[in-house]
Amino acid sequence: MKQAGNWFTEVCEECGTAFSLGIRGKLHEEQSPFQKIEVYDTEAWGHMMVIDGFVMLTQRDNFLYHEMMAHPVLFSHPAPRRVAIIGGGDCGTLREVLRHDVVKRVTQIDIDERVTRIAERFFPELCERNDDPRAELRFIDGIRWMAEQPTGSLDVIIVDSTDPIGPGEVLFTEAFYRDCRNALDGHGLFVQQSESPLVHTDTIIRPMYERLLAAGFEDVHTLHFPVPTYPTGWWSATVASKDGPLAFQRATEAEARPFDTRYYTAGVHRAAFALPPFFRSALAGR
Repeated sequence: MKQAGNWFTEVCEECGTAFSLGIRGKLHEEQSPFQKIEVYDTEAWGHMMVIDGFVMLTQRDNFLYHEMMAHPVLFSHPAPRRVAIIGGGDCGTLREVLRHDVVKRVTQIDIDERVTRIAERFFPELCERNDDPRAELRFIDGIRWMAEQPTGSLDVIIVDSTDPIGPGEVLFTEAFYRDCRNALDGHGLFVQQSESPLVHTDTIIRPMYERLLAAGFEDVHTLHFPVPTYPTGWWSATVASKDGPLAFQRATEAEARPFDTRYYTAGVHRAAFALPPFFRSALAGR
């Protein structure tokens, strides 16, 4: 039995649960202009970044999240050349996007530069593509940036955001979704992390469907995947298509992808979009 001081515990009130990791010590703590950022050395999960008391990532399991935020949506687009990432300051999703040779330009917009600088120090493996000439990192307001983008200027938008509370709440609004749809080209796709299917369907995921459709997107689907250090250990991302049905456009390329992944495969891609009956019913409000 460990003493309380040797554990980091995140309490999820809406889940009625708490999740703890054994820690060796705290490596860093600072209050940025936007949020409190901490880094811990855990006993079994490597370095862990915590923002405002919530686990953002660990070295042991972040690949699950970053691969599933990037590869399903990119392989579902016929030619994802122009990509924007809103949020994603740890740069793990950016790294995965840049594995795709078809991608010619990625703009990452995160309001808090300190997240990226801390990631460069304590999670250098996530930042190994930050100097890629196709990447542009901007530390500004992503809402305003998106509203200023020309019509049809992007192929894929990835919203790698925090929870829809506090500063992240504006990234889950119909107005923001309308700006995203306007910036997308005809085959454009949008994806956003959408929390746990087990406990957030009524409060987050179904309202996202309603707002995305109200904003003019034609097709919306949710994919799911494990992230052990997030509440319930079961996470999701919701994908919306600007025009026409969502489809696995580049399945052959996914099968023969020229880069290694630790979780994503074409088979995992297909399985992730297969929703359990209870989740389909919950999305339908039944």
